[in-house]
Amino acid sequence: MSNRRTFAIISHPDAGKTTLTEKLLLQGGAIHLAGEVKARGQARRARSDWMKIEQQRGISVTSSVMTFERTSPDGSVVTFNLLDTPGHEDFSEDTYRTLTAVDSAIMVIDAAKGIEPQTRKLFEVCRLRSVPIITFVNKVDREGRSVFETLDEVADALALDVCPMSWPIGMGGVFQGVLDFATDTISRPEGDSREFLGKRTAAEGIPDDIAEEIELARGGYPAFDLEAYRHGDLTPVYFGSALKNFGVAELIDAIARYAPPPRPQPSDAGTISPEGKEVTGFIFKVQANMDPQHRDRIAFMRLVSGTFKRGMKLTPSALGKPVAIHSPILFFAQDREIADTAEPGDIIGIPNHGTLRVGDTLSETNKVRFTGLPNFAPEILRRVALKDPTKTKQLRKALDDLSEEGVIQVFYPELGGQWIVGVVGQLQLDVLISRLEAEYKVEAMLEAAPFETARWLKGSDAALKGFTDFNMAHLAKDRDGDPVFMARSSWDVSYQQEKNPDLVFSATKER
Repeated sequence: MSNRRTFAIISHPDAGKTTLTEKLLLQGGAIHLAGEVKARGQARRARSDWMKIEQQRGISVTSSVMTFERTSPDGSVVTFNLLDTPGHEDFSEDTYRTLTAVDSAIMVIDAAKGIEPQTRKLFEVCRLRSVPIITFVNKVDREGRSVFETLDEVADALALDVCPMSWPIGMGGVFQGVLDFATDTISRPEGDSREFLGKRTAAEGIPDDIAEEIELARGGYPAFDLEAYRHGDLTPVYFGSALKNFGVAELIDAIARYAPPPRPQPSDAGTISPEGKEVTGFIFKVQANMDPQHRDRIAFMRLVSGTFKRGMKLTPSALGKPVAIHSPILFFAQDREIADTAEPGDIIGIPNHGTLRVGDTLSETNKVRFTGLPNFAPEILRRVALKDPTKTKQLRKALDDLSEEGVIQVFYPELGGQWIVGVVGQLQLDVLISRLEAEYKVEAMLEAAPFETARWLKGSDAALKGFTDFNMAHLAKDRDGDPVFMARSSWDVSYQQEKNPDLVFSATKER
């Protein structure tokens, strides 16, 4: 298990996340041609950004999984499970669920833009999950803000100590390479591999002003502490240019060397260790129609403990009876191959027809339930109106599928016929309309809903009945059939909580 590194890549749009993903895969030998992950021309199809809307807009709107191997400098082979997350704050729920399945993360920052407001929300998601973070400041070959300013912003946004592990030798038009603090070696453009081992002078390849910066950085920032990093108290910072392939080798070596191996996972029976013999795992993502030709449906499972073998029987917690996993999949984005075995930390795909849902635990004995995969109260609510009323059945199927994936949440009002979808951000609504048309051949419109937010109701049968009798027009069921209070405002939520102390109005619901 110590040779597994399961990590996510997180960033705001246009920070260079897809390019960095590509270069990491190049370093690992998983691809052999730059542009295979994402290319602007029609000659190549996107790999990690494979949806139509992703290719049209040039952004990631769903998480993808890529597995590859690389031989470390010490000769050991490390298996990397790379999860590429959506780059937009509107998909922070998908990012949160993805972070439940990883042991560490790389945060990518644009050197010119620094920490953008929407990036802070992604930082907060990382902090919620207590995931150790390595920060990669990208595009240092372009004009940008000062290195110290960027480091201060990272420290402020993450509320962590920052530890620079490398340093750019000039930026923008005077960029000359990256100095590795560990080895005092400068990574330079191809054909120039000089090493810096003497005093820091312009003649040695480092301008005096940058040499002074390096002295200040080494003296002013804390030294790297492995325990502090893995505990989530410190983030090592690497500088580089993914496009120019600077700093990428150092970054992947850092993941292999410092990032934690598979960690214990929380459950209702306490933490489950990866050293456990029983095969256990949980579904953190469901993706429908990755292959439109076959209308497939894949559940992504993080293996927590035991050695999984193809064909073995596992019991999904929501089903209660064992199922044989005959065709488990290892991913390279949209490409796939059959997995004969898998170890803790690995991500495998399980083809199914609706039996597996996000939050399900799979195990041999059906005695454990993994926790920490909630739904969050939506921030935008819209009614769904069909352009063709005869497509009601198709719409219901599509909304159920997309709510299982986590793209949206769907609520069925107790009074009235129009279903309501809830999302965190506007872009999710654009994805909804695009996918309804592309994958389900359903044309729909979104209309304003009379509600602002929703809360799940918990309480005794008597308390729920008393509340229902007076608030039927504000009640709905989610796709599990659980009662939901549809509120016109946050004030409405507070008022009802005060008026009904025997009920809990919850902003989250464990899946």
